[in-house]
Amino acid sequence: MIFRPFLIALQFLTRLPVRLRGTPDERVIGQSLLYYPLVGLLIGLLLAGIDAALAGSAALVRAALLLAAWVLITGALHLDGLADSADAWLGGYGDRERTLAIMKDPYCGPAGVVTLVIVLLAKFAALASLTGSNHGVGLVLAPLLGRAVIPLLFLTTPYVRPGGLGDALAGNAPRRAIILLLLVVSISVLLMLGQRAGWLLLGMASCFLILRRLMMQRIGGTTGDTAGALVEVTEVTVLITL
Repeated sequence: MIFRPFLIALQFLTRLPVRLRGTPDERVIGQSLLYYPLVGLLIGLLLAGIDAALAGSAALVRAALLLAAWVLITGALHLDGLADSADAWLGGYGDRERTLAIMKDPYCGPAGVVTLVIVLLAKFAALASLTGSNHGVGLVLAPLLGRAVIPLLFLTTPYVRPGGLGDALAGNAPRRAIILLLLVVSISVLLMLGQRAGWLLLGMASCFLILRRLMMQRIGGTTGDTAGALVEVTEVTVLITL
């Protein structure tokens, strides 16, 4: 069924009511990576719709409500990964196994809390500052591009935790299709933003390369938590760049 990979991506990346019959096989799970940007686009369109409904509201109130809706739609999935990664990087003391062990801990430490506050404040400030066409473009592009980097990460970076969804994604990722997908996304951004797209893509590329290098140096690859951290940092990068 052609929509099954999309539904898997939608169920995993959002809290929208999606039900799947049976357990999908790993090949279909791998194919769901191709639909991550589409799910990001859907999130962006939902946010744009909420933004339209809030037209005329004070800028700060509008930004706060949009940010709250953003978190609710995604279920704070990637924020959780960001917090776990921050705790692990600070508490791991440079040790790979200790870092991976801390990421499994369900509790959020001081580093995680501070990192969440900083990222959410940056998103709030950016949303409050965006005006005119940049506002709608930012609401659509940030979640879209934030989820487009996940296939790129799994395509270029080893997954270090055996078993689970992340292992199935990494082991069954359709490489050629992902490369084509990323080209389509990049061209779409260029067509949408024109000359401004250069700064945006440069910022995203820098963000991706820096975080990927940190992952490789510390744990030799990626996990679901570090992938979530990459999503959040990418979204902030897009909003601030715009």
